Order: sequence, then structure tokens, then C-alpha cells
Amino acid sequence: METLEQIRRIIREDGLVAGDKLPSERELSERLQVGRSSVREALRALEFLGLIETRRGEGTYIKEVGNHQLINLLGMFILQDERAKEDLAETKRLIEQLCLQLACQRWTEQELAQLEKSVRQKMISYELFFKWVTVASQNYLLERIWRVLHNFSQTIYDEDAFPDEFYEQMLKAFAKRDVAAVAKIWETYTQHRLSKER
Repeated sequence: METLEQIRRIIREDGLVAGDKLPSERELSERLQVGRSSVREALRALEFLGLIETRRGEGTYIKEVGNHQLINLLGMFILQDERAKEDLAETKRLIEQLCLQLACQRWTEQELAQLEKSVRQKMISYELFFKWVTVASQNYLLERIWRVLHNFSQTIYDEDAFPDEFYEQMLKAFAKRDVAAVAKIWETYTQHRLSKER
């Protein structure tokens, strides 16, 4: 487990992203000062989770978040349990709510201009809007979690749809960095979706 954490630290420190090649087993073994068998075991665990892939004759590469084996494992769990489906929907909504608040405080001029263009040209959808929101929130972990949950919910539910005025109101609130207004708009349009029926 310790070797696994150390490899993850190397990935972070070296700034490796999806598509990048990992150092070889020998190099990792030398850098971490552990046996190659420990490195091999840690790499196997990362591959099982879908975080990396080994290409014969080429080496080991970091995979895109959407390809994680973890998604498939979670999918099997969610699809077997009605309560888990409700938990998925609720967790996704809560993450969206949090990302909206963060994005309202953290967007850059370039990001706001991008959102404004999409809304004005009516080239916006629920998925595109929240991809923008999660990126603008500047919290990579929340962005990745949302993408995983969104990919899942698409296999269970129809995609959410909001009217044009939702995006127009959100754009105005974002432009003013008005977190309270963003929260109110969100609550107005999702009131019936967020809470579970008991």
C-alpha cells in the first residue's frame, strides 16, 4: 500500500496526466528504493482500478478518468440496489450545488466569456453547463467525482434539461459573483429533484 501511495506521489510530482508514460519498473524501483516485485504489485492495483494501462512493448500509461474500472464496479453495485440509485442522484445534486458555489467565487474572465458565449448562442445543455461549472470550481477532485457520477446517472436516468432562462439567470448571477442568487436559482429549478421521498 505504501508503494502504491509513493507511485501516486511520483505521478503528482512529475505532473503526469492522462496519456503520459510512467517511469519504467526499474526506474520506479530505484526512485522508491523498493524491490521490483513491490512496484509490480502496486502497478497491478492501479491497473485494476483503471488508472493506468500497460501497452505491450511500449510501457505503462496513465488513463483518462472516464475509463476507470472503479466506475464499472460502482455501476454493478448501483444497478443492483434501488436505494443506491437514490443515493447516487442525491450525492450528484449535492456536489453540483457545491461546485456552483465554488465556480461563482473562482471563475476567470476567460471562463465567464466562454459561458456567456454558450448561453447567448443557445449552445448550452445541462451536461455542458456542469462541465463548465466543475472546471470553474477549480477543484479537480470534485470535477472528477462529478464526471464519474454523471456518467453513471446517464445509464440510469434521462439527462436533466433546464429551460433557457435557467442558464440566462445563472450567467447574470455568476457575472456578479452572487453566490446567494446562484443558490436560489438552483433551488428553484431543482426543488423537486434533490430530496428523497421517504
